[in-house]
Amino acid sequence: MIKKQAVAPATQKIDKSAFLPSNNTVIYWLGNASILIHSHATNIMIDPLLEGFDLPLLINMPILSNEVPTLDAILLTHCDPDHFNRLTCNNLASVTKEYHAPHYVVRLLQEESIKGIGHDIHETFSIDSIKITLTPADHAWQNREEKFRAIREYQDEDYCGFWIETIDGTIWLPGDSRLMPEHLDMPPPDVILFDFSDNEWHIGLDNAITLANTYPGSQLILIHWGSVDAPGMDAFNADPELLKGRILNEDRIQLLAPGEPFDLHALLI
Repeated sequence: MIKKQAVAPATQKIDKSAFLPSNNTVIYWLGNASILIHSHATNIMIDPLLEGFDLPLLINMPILSNEVPTLDAILLTHCDPDHFNRLTCNNLASVTKEYHAPHYVVRLLQEESIKGIGHDIHETFSIDSIKITLTPADHAWQNREEKFRAIREYQDEDYCGFWIETIDGTIWLPGDSRLMPEHLDMPPPDVILFDFSDNEWHIGLDNAITLANTYPGSQLILIHWGSVDAPGMDAFNADPELLKGRILNEDRIQLLAPGEPFDLHALLI
């Protein structure tokens, strides 16, 4: 019997005013693993999937590519189509200044005639006032399947998370990854973009709770859940109810709707 999926709260639309210069840093979960970060005069999307996914959705999208006025950068964590979505990346190319990703993902961008900037794990770069460092991830699930191994042997450095330092605080996206020792030895971030999928190639529920409780002061914005209509695929079926009673300082769990703003500046004043 397939368990009923947990579904995200009703979508809140994002309009062009969200991209205008401001005096704060705002995080928007866009559904699944897609993120928009607006920091003062800088706009960054991570793993945007605004259209073109190959599975039906449980949510309405808070913004479509043709509604995005400008992006200073797109960051891509890895090659899976719910993170590197070719259609969305192409549709955003005319309004995006830079694409940043691990080197392998940049080679895939080149197949779409999109110029990207490749990075090593632990490398740091800047987008305006925002400093970004690639953090390690363990997600090379393709190597277990012959059809993918026939193409190439996937490497650890093909996958990453992002440590993001803004004027108003730090944001950490570990990315799709099994738990790694390095994940438990980070400086405490102000916000974790928190994947709690109970999947063998994601962090898994118990390890997600371990990660959260290692950083008991970090706000947890829940991602990678409640968005994709795939009841038989546990990577998309995290359930916030399963966190109750297991997370220290439970009030820091942020159950945002797609498109709902989270003001990092307000959190820290």
